[in-house]
Amino acid sequence: MTIYAHSIAGVGYTFDGLVDLLAKATPLRSGDELAGCAASTDAERAAAQWALADVPLTTFLNELVVPYEDDEVSRLIIDSHDRVAFGEISHLTVGGFRDWLLEVAAGKNAAEILRRVGPGLTPEMVAAVSKIMRNQDLIAVARAVHVTAAFRTTLGRPGTLGTRLQPNHPTDDPRGIAAATLDGLLLGCGDAVIGINPATDSPHATSELLHLLDDIRQRFDIPAQSCVLSHVTTTMGLIESGVPVDLVFQSIAGTQGANSSFGVDISLLREANAAGRSLKRGTVGDNVMYLETGQGSALSAGAHLGAGGRPVDQQTLETRAYAVARDLEPLLINTVVGFIGPEYLYDGKQIIRAGLEDHFCGKLLGLPMGVDVCYTNHAEADQDDMDTLLTLLGVAGAAFVIAVPGADDVMLGYQSLSFHDALYARQVLGLRPAPEFEDWLRRLGMVDDDGRILPVDAAASPLRALTAAS
Repeated sequence: MTIYAHSIAGVGYTFDGLVDLLAKATPLRSGDELAGCAASTDAERAAAQWALADVPLTTFLNELVVPYEDDEVSRLIIDSHDRVAFGEISHLTVGGFRDWLLEVAAGKNAAEILRRVGPGLTPEMVAAVSKIMRNQDLIAVARAVHVTAAFRTTLGRPGTLGTRLQPNHPTDDPRGIAAATLDGLLLGCGDAVIGINPATDSPHATSELLHLLDDIRQRFDIPAQSCVLSHVTTTMGLIESGVPVDLVFQSIAGTQGANSSFGVDISLLREANAAGRSLKRGTVGDNVMYLETGQGSALSAGAHLGAGGRPVDQQTLETRAYAVARDLEPLLINTVVGFIGPEYLYDGKQIIRAGLEDHFCGKLLGLPMGVDVCYTNHAEADQDDMDTLLTLLGVAGAAFVIAVPGADDVMLGYQSLSFHDALYARQVLGLRPAPEFEDWLRRLGMVDDDGRILPVDAAASPLRALTAAS
């Protein structure tokens, strides 16, 4: 095990291996304190960041955070690594990589260069460089990365901001779901997905909700995709039964143990991806997976230990989940950044930082990254913090965000964004919906030439019959 060291003002700090160094270099968050791996002082954190900046990128191919023989995510990361793509940056240290990224992002052909290098990056390399970057660095580089995916709409194009319309209901009442769906559609939301978190994971209830959403889509010829966020095995069973499934959902994490706690492994996820694609329901693309992640999920499952039995910091483990996602070529992936609670991200400052990290790391690894800009009611955060993160993510080029009626998810019991919040971000940043969805809005007379939502008399709108879709 390599011992890393750095001195500040005559005080020496040592770090026992790469796992310890990465953890100590991470900006402060409550989850790492809970795991016992956070730096004890700001000085120790700064020393770790200095030491991390001098680590060659090749180290991450030889000194694994989670042992290869113990973890299938580690095996996926190493076995799928593109050494040809890596060759362009293989001579760099973490600090040199940061400088290279900022230089490329500020120059010409940034999107093409970053796309070309992406397959040569491992999650640990990307997590490491994010730890020594300021928020503005994360935004500048993420904005330069262009990643698109498509099913019935195309997401991730520059100048667009997609939305997941989340019409959750505490009892899965079709009338309540239809009303929330109507509300979101009238405000131009739903181009990423109309996605329901069901109150129950029963196949019968999931089937009814999928039929409801598909009836709405077909009745109004909406170029959008639907998803009921049941467990992947439930969805696969419904595919076999002929239920109209667009997207296949699953939560994923960055270690084999954490994924096992979700009841999945890489083989099962690949099988689900193939099942979804076999239906050929997409019209402009065949990306069918919808994946969700979140910092702290491995720790909450007790599956966060790495080399030498040391706890791995939650942000590095989160980024490792993106290797699993990259293998599946999803239409959608988002971090539920503040959803797990203040035990992992204590306040608005930590949530904002984590959201920018996750978005940066996901895009750099080639994913159409979105974010659920959210917090739980017992976190030290409020809607002003969410306004800040939403605005920063819009500048950074997030593929999509999640929006719920009134920003208050009455089923899951947490605070997210409202449909109006998404309109705000599009308006002030000059962003538009997915092009296929915007064309549909224009055919209904709901947007102007700039893609802005026009006042609509819902009673006279052809969408008024949505409330009868149940």
